Amino acid sequence: METIITSPNKTVKIGPDHPFVIIGERINPTGRKLLGKEMAAGNFDRVRQDAIAQVQAGAHMIDINAGIPMADEPGILAEAIQVVQSVVDAPISIDSSIIGALEAGLKAYQGKPLVNSVTGEEDRLEVILPFIAEHKAAVIGVANDASGISHDVDVRFAVAKLIVERAESYGIPREDVIIDPLAMPVGAIPGAGPTLFKLISRISNELGVNTCLGASNVSFGLPARPALNATFLAMAIGAGLTSAITNPLEPEMYKAILGGDVFMNHDDNCQAWIAHNKSKVTEGETGGRRSRRSIRVEQPTN
Repeated sequence: METIITSPNKTVKIGPDHPFVIIGERINPTGRKLLGKEMAAGNFDRVRQDAIAQVQAGAHMIDINAGIPMADEPGILAEAIQVVQSVVDAPISIDSSIIGALEAGLKAYQGKPLVNSVTGEEDRLEVILPFIAEHKAAVIGVANDASGISHDVDVRFAVAKLIVERAESYGIPREDVIIDPLAMPVGAIPGAGPTLFKLISRISNELGVNTCLGASNVSFGLPARPALNATFLAMAIGAGLTSAITNPLEPEMYKAILGGDVFMNHDDNCQAWIAHNKSKVTEGETGGRRSRRSIRVEQPTN
């Protein structure tokens, strides 16, 4: 199970046998009024800065959304994609529900992009999936349909299964479908965490596809959100999550992802973890001091 996304100079592989993939979420005018105003006015300086900063902070891909009310979304999205590709090598997630914007974005993009997203509504599947197949892109399928977002694991799994199978019927290979099982706010929905972890595991094991989440949704309305988001993401990685649209500029989040790679055995000899933390290592952490009690590890006998 390996999803391959490319730019002219970089290939990103998403899958359970690869390090976790961070998709930078910052280029999105939702909740960022100044960014939206600048993009609508043709000023992409902040877009450039955000793309560079996210890649420098560890993002492997960049999500680009241009959903600005009363603005030319197709034109803005296409230009934003060109701007980002001129300053970073990271592949792009083209984020829109508007077919005209997706078409403009795909025409502007160089490489094989990820399209974010398609839902389980029949009319959306019929319009977007043939379009994805035509452009040979990968797509995120969101596990909700016309009935909304179910709290039932079986219902959400059924929507995910429908999207995967319908994509295959249009000639989209299973490895090019990534399912978003939807992170719900734990402060408002009791049991949202365990439900999601079960769903991630089931989608990975039974459908054989990769998964992606908007990781910050889970902590909505609660204090100390970065710490909660980081804890959630580490647990989701353990359940089988292979990528997330999130903010790599949050230190807690990035460390949780690196730690997840260590414990999933996706960081050879912990090299990425050591490199990130080398300036913070203390004498005690490097073994310069002995603890008051030693730990004896017994080798198994045959």
